[in-house]
Amino acid sequence: MERGPVLGAGQGAGQGAGARIQALLGCLVKVLLWVASALLYFGSEQAARLLGSPCLRRLYHAWLAAVVIFGPLLQFHVNPRTIFASHGNFFNIKFVNSAWGWTCTFLGGFVLLVVFLATRRIAVTARHLSRLVVGAAVWRGAGRAFLLIEDLTGSCFEPLPQGLLLHELPDRRSCLAAGHQWRGYTVSSHTFLLTFCCLLMAEEAAVFAKYLAHGLPASAPLRLVFLLNVLLLGLWNFLLLCTVIYFHQYTHKVVGAAVGTFAWYLTYGSWYHQPWSPGSPGHGLFPHPHSSRKHT
Repeated sequence: MERGPVLGAGQGAGQGAGARIQALLGCLVKVLLWVASALLYFGSEQAARLLGSPCLRRLYHAWLAAVVIFGPLLQFHVNPRTIFASHGNFFNIKFVNSAWGWTCTFLGGFVLLVVFLATRRIAVTARHLSRLVVGAAVWRGAGRAFLLIEDLTGSCFEPLPQGLLLHELPDRRSCLAAGHQWRGYTVSSHTFLLTFCCLLMAEEAAVFAKYLAHGLPASAPLRLVFLLNVLLLGLWNFLLLCTVIYFHQYTHKVVGAAVGTFAWYLTYGSWYHQPWSPGSPGHGLFPHPHSSRKHT
């Protein structure tokens, strides 16, 4: 009779070692997943607690004002050749110039999940998402208003080796068509947009603390989306600081931030509290403490 191949002692030991390595790797993956889950839970809980504090939100408004008013003083104490001092740096091109798109993408996903999981109603979810539509309209309208201000206050100049030669061309279009430069009062649209996005995201993300307090479903994906919004909010704060340090004139930055704050106040601070508005963040999502009591 023919005998099958006999496994040697070395081959059997090799298979046993491989099995032990696979088991070890499996345990390591489980530990890493547990650590990641614990960090996700802890980080989201702490961030929600901070953003949900009314006192800290008021301090945050003071922080933004301090950044815009006193931040330009840091230009005398920083390296002017750093990457953030260039208009063409990666963050300026990929994030600041598209700040509203990033904000809508991240914040829209967060609002969608929170509102729908809390209410299971498409109409309520659409109403809360309409705040982002209003924000987009504010951004577009402010951009057009800033261009109009620059047109009304500007003049046409021709750059020469000796300096600038003033031309009597009446508007920006004819000035640029002639190959000259149009210079007027330029409100910093980047400062406006970053300030508005910071205030808006802080207001929207603050709802998560109340969401968790009501014991609503908070799965890992929702917590991850929330933390991504927190990270984006931190990035906007950093890029706002870089903007006020390295770019634009002082009054242009202050006016831009003031307009952004005023736009936030007109919407989140005033209009959204009216019944004919998209509603303030968290409105209608959570039951009132006495709503379940029966009146006798």
